Amino acid sequence: MAKESTYRGKTAEELAGMSRDQVVAMLTARERRAVKRGMSEPAKKLYRRVAKGESNIKTHAREAVILPELLGHTIGVHNGKEFTKVTITIDMIGYRLGEFALTRRRVGHSSPGVGATRSSSAISVR
Repeated sequence: MAKESTYRGKTAEELAGMSRDQVVAMLTARERRAVKRGMSEPAKKLYRRVAKGESNIKTHAREAVILPELLGHTIGVHNGKEFTKVTITIDMIGYRLGEFALTRRRVGHSSPGVGATRSSSAISVR
């Protein structure tokens, strides 16, 4: 039997029934302060679009704190080059959206080309 995911002992249904102030009180200090100070305009726009029930949401608001209102949605988060699809689960509450859309990749260099080094000039082009 699979273990049910919870956030600080609360299930997704219990979190959905709570007010935003009650949920914010459960967050860590940094995220709690960020939400209390007021979200940025792109983050507010993101939450308005989620409240309307829109699908295929894309955002640049990497600093937006994930609250229970986003549970179950798939959001395209910009990583600097493209939009990475992020499906919000209960384990992500209290984190920022940008933490799940990585901005750096592993660089996979191949062998050097002809003329790249002094010794490669002796290699035939064929």
